[in-house]
Amino acid sequence: MSIKSKIESLLFISAKPMTASQLADLLKADLPAGQASKKEIVKSADELLADYKNSQAGVQIIKDGSKYQMVSAPENAKIIQEFIKDETTGELSRPSLEALTIIAYRGPVSKIDLDRIRGVNCALILRNLLLRGLIEGKFDKKKNETYYTATFDFIRFIGLNDIKELPDYERLNQDDTIDTMLTNQS
Repeated sequence: MSIKSKIESLLFISAKPMTASQLADLLKADLPAGQASKKEIVKSADELLADYKNSQAGVQIIKDGSKYQMVSAPENAKIIQEFIKDETTGELSRPSLEALTIIAYRGPVSKIDLDRIRGVNCALILRNLLLRGLIEGKFDKKKNETYYTATFDFIRFIGLNDIKELPDYERLNQDDTIDTMLTNQS
């Protein structure tokens, strides 16, 4: 796979803009020496941006300073707004409830760990839960990852005063089964 393809995949699954440095760090282990330099990443990301700009695709790449993000095409804004409205006001799907439960009981939890626990990519689920205000993400600079926790709105929404009032919270929060599973997958 080409550098552009790898960058495209990373931008597709990322819920937030990514800098060329972040992309380079992620691609370092997957590319031959020298190809993951920041300069090469910027060149490839800019080419990808131009490719999308010159196409009729429903998504595009935007650049703000040194950050890149994949977004929906502006021409599709109306239909996207309707979809988001439906997604953020309707009932939570079973996968969203599963992810929210894991975050509530085990938070703070990273997207990577949530993906491993559930066995699927949770990017869209996280985005919907963030839009609803049920979870929040905090970026850990040392680990270069965002960690998600349940919000006060979530706690209030389910009628509790404290996250620790969830049924079996102490037992499930301390259970090391998930930690063991994640360690074995690393």
